[in-house]
Amino acid sequence: MIEFIISGLVLGFMGSFHCLGMCGPIVIALPLPGNSWTSRVTGSILYNLGRTVTYALMGVIFGLLGAGLHLAGFQRWVSIGTGALMILAIVIPAFTGKRVQFGINLQITSAIQGTFRKLLYRRSMSSLFFIGLLNGLLPCGLVYVALAAALAGGSLLNGILFMTAFGLATGPMLFLLSIAGNIITQPVRSFINKIIPFIVVLMGLLFILRGLDLGIKFISPNQERLQLNPAKEEKKHNCCTTAIFQKTTDKQG
Repeated sequence: MIEFIISGLVLGFMGSFHCLGMCGPIVIALPLPGNSWTSRVTGSILYNLGRTVTYALMGVIFGLLGAGLHLAGFQRWVSIGTGALMILAIVIPAFTGKRVQFGINLQITSAIQGTFRKLLYRRSMSSLFFIGLLNGLLPCGLVYVALAAALAGGSLLNGILFMTAFGLATGPMLFLLSIAGNIITQPVRSFINKIIPFIVVLMGLLFILRGLDLGIKFISPNQERLQLNPAKEEKKHNCCTTAIFQKTTDKQG
């Protein structure tokens, strides 16, 4: 559980420098009700809260899918496959010079963008929250990586925790941008963006190791030890109950 929270925070924070370039124009164009310091802080918090809520809801969906695959006995292969896809998504563009394209329904994306534009003309706190909600639905390679990790978590809780941590960790940089303008210089952003692919590859390797079931604590734990065997637990409970009953009978006798 803890490793998923830490992984989500690391991916989210490092990826937030990427978010400055992709979501920066949206943050700068947020329809704040006023120019006061309180208005800017509150508006930025609501916007980032909206994004995090969307990511958390995505965590629910992909966490449930991961839990279903776990119950079906495919969790190890899902973890290995997710790690391999993460690595390939970085390696293929590095060698071919072409980005990996994801099939996204253009009609859905256009509908989101249309609603998005309407909300940008409404200067209210509620519109800022809904802008954040919709912003979380826009196509983003970094979000796809996070969703793959949530799926590999194998449980509803891991999916929610990972995506919530991811969303919260992407917030600080966007919050600073909305409050203080372009506080992060372009050279710093370029440097961080060069590091992000290495972090994704590292996470991919960790997911592969996790699926290999090597018995390495925290990195590749033994799955059999992590699973509770109901039959053994019931047998143990029955034995303990019998022993207590026998002791009570002996005392009464």
